[in-house]
Amino acid sequence: MCIVVFAWKVHPLYPFLLLLNRDEYHHRPTKSVGWWEDGEILGGRDEVAGGTWLACTREGRVSFLTNVLELHTLPEAKSRGDLPLRFLESKKSSEEFAKELVKEVHEYNGFNLITLDLTSNKMFYISNRPKSEPPTVQQVQPGIHVLSNAKLDSPWPKVQRLKLNFKKLLSTYDEDEDIPMKEMIDKLMRDTTKADKSQLPNICSLEWEHNLSSIFVEGRYGTRSMIALSIKDNEEASFHETYIEKGLWWEKTIDFYTTPKVALNEIVL
Repeated sequence: MCIVVFAWKVHPLYPFLLLLNRDEYHHRPTKSVGWWEDGEILGGRDEVAGGTWLACTREGRVSFLTNVLELHTLPEAKSRGDLPLRFLESKKSSEEFAKELVKEVHEYNGFNLITLDLTSNKMFYISNRPKSEPPTVQQVQPGIHVLSNAKLDSPWPKVQRLKLNFKKLLSTYDEDEDIPMKEMIDKLMRDTTKADKSQLPNICSLEWEHNLSSIFVEGRYGTRSMIALSIKDNEEASFHETYIEKGLWWEKTIDFYTTPKVALNEIVL
């Protein structure tokens, strides 16, 4: 499970701002954020299936993914973590990619996928759930959005809580000042408040859903990575990750330009 809050064309200095918590078993082999072998893709990597949950490129392409909470999944389904990579490696716009992908969404377990192409200045949302409805392909309009494990902006308690708190915190910064993204992680993404059991979607067991109902999920299956990604109007970008590895929390920040292809610095604490 994951939760993502992002602002698209809301802030005058930052066309795109994102905070993401990745929830997964802590023992699952994972690489923290870094440039992949070809030097064009930046993101974390699942070392089991080889995919990612969030990544971007120097050309200003961004894609991120959440799984849909469902009781039954198909063991033979294709890996959903490949979907962001397919977009980032393609030459298609976010709209073209979405319309092509919709032809094969039945081959995957439930997913929500966001694709952003700054060249065309468009963002698209694709989902293959619920099964009883046609796949969703829609352009994401400017605003503050939250994606968890149901449809985009579904009114789950933690979704509503994060959206409200993000909006409040963003409003405290002046429009002409740099936004301290790590500070936003600390103030927003460590929230362990759980939902009232009466507000849960009742898809899986009550205990499982209750454990996952907070923004920051505690436990062996829980939040193992907190990410902040920002892109400014002058093409400066920053990818910060706070992640757990071998029982210890680490931080890594990679600053770069979306264009031209110039890496500014990389800091590991």
